Amino acid sequence: MRLFNKLSILALSSALVLPTACSLDVPLENVQKVEATDYTQTENMMLLVYGAYAQLNELQWESFPTIALRGDDVNPAGDQQPLIRTDLYDYDRNFWLYNSTWLNLYSDIIYWHGAMEELTKYQEAGASAALTNQYIAEMKVMRSFELLQLARLWSDILIPRSSQPSDLYNVELSTFDEVMEHISAQMDEAIPNLAAVRPNQRTDVPGGITRYTALAVKAMANLEMHNYQAAADATGEIIAQGGFALMDDYYQLFKIPGKLSSESLMELQYSDYGTATGTVNRYLWDFFGPASWTPSVSGAGGGWGFWEPSIEYVKFMLGRGERERLEATVLFTPDGIAQVKSDPAYATLPSWVSNVTKDGDVFNNHPRYKFLSGKHYLPSKQLTAGRFTYGENKNFSVIRYSEVLLMHAEALTSGATSSVMSASDAVNAVRARVGMAPLSSVTLDQVLDEKLAEFATEWGIRFFDLVRHGKTAPLSYGGRTYTDADRFLPYPLEQQDILPQLKDASKP
Repeated sequence: MRLFNKLSILALSSALVLPTACSLDVPLENVQKVEATDYTQTENMMLLVYGAYAQLNELQWESFPTIALRGDDVNPAGDQQPLIRTDLYDYDRNFWLYNSTWLNLYSDIIYWHGAMEELTKYQEAGASAALTNQYIAEMKVMRSFELLQLARLWSDILIPRSSQPSDLYNVELSTFDEVMEHISAQMDEAIPNLAAVRPNQRTDVPGGITRYTALAVKAMANLEMHNYQAAADATGEIIAQGGFALMDDYYQLFKIPGKLSSESLMELQYSDYGTATGTVNRYLWDFFGPASWTPSVSGAGGGWGFWEPSIEYVKFMLGRGERERLEATVLFTPDGIAQVKSDPAYATLPSWVSNVTKDGDVFNNHPRYKFLSGKHYLPSKQLTAGRFTYGENKNFSVIRYSEVLLMHAEALTSGATSSVMSASDAVNAVRARVGMAPLSSVTLDQVLDEKLAEFATEWGIRFFDLVRHGKTAPLSYGGRTYTDADRFLPYPLEQQDILPQLKDASKP
């Protein structure tokens, strides 16, 4: 059974206590009953595992831009005015995207609590303690990664402790640092029970979470707490023992050849099962897709054009002499090229800057945008024959080894020490992959620049890096003015009406 098969969720209907409504305010009559579950049938517990991964892969399209929008690397294209205002740090607590993202992430977390509770019952009925503890640990990583996103968005949040949504009424808000401490402690609990292999080496759940995924999440949480030594130790263990390697071709890393590469520590998986028709599990890549293009494969579908790398990023990369990462990250239109060239400093561009990709897809002008996202683009010629939906069969990268290397460098240039790898060696390993010259030494500013070059348009990494280190000047650009008060979103108004803790602590 493939871990990304959403049918596995249906198999859980008699096994989990889960909310079926789209609100955290769920009456008891709207939950599944579990009295009939026979926990001695331990083979059935794998359905819980597959269902947990299916829930992880079910990343709703609106959650990603809410997490990843703010920063000088990306802009919202399209016509969603509240989304555009969010990028200007003008937050509307009534914006449906905020509320939906809150619900999406909390629903996932509560789901995983239910699965962990059920696995405990299988263990009590005689299932392998080693296996059940491993699977529970994997869900702790999923849960912690999404708690990290919630705290990065809203600062003080509620930490669920069970699968019962009603329990949230009795949970006090945890501060940002308390959430990060909780995540780090959860990873310490999980790590001993997880497989010490790369995700692509797992055979039971190919691409599933491993010890190194947990270490990466622990490093992220400790960076947020400015506990740089703990972050260096966690990333150092991955570097020393994980056997990870950067994929040679940065462009293909985000395409079909990059699926479950040896660079991946966490990846959302999708498939069309290699068939022209029938079952397909996919992310809604339409959000990123072109509203006007001439694909190499006639009939290939487009999208909404709602995600645009910024011209600031384009100029930053051109100024560095970058090609591979810029070409992989930005899809140019003729108007976009003209906009860049209108700046006298960039009047003459390299010949490879084109609105035609190396795979022959042509990106035309459209009033919504000047550029499109290359990391969320699948060449039309890589579509399975007979499939035409934009991006179909493409996976979604979440945590990569290059991020581990650069988090290691970030920790070291912030005061930590390591006997595993120096900051300059970590940065140079990432630069070498794309043909950039090595640096003899690196500062924190150089590390953050390298992270911008490497992770633009991915998971809000740029924004979170800048605010974490108080280096927020780049966030005031193009008519924007960022202040420290703009770091976190206001709690969604709908959730304030449900959860009194949020109303009491609501941000202005």
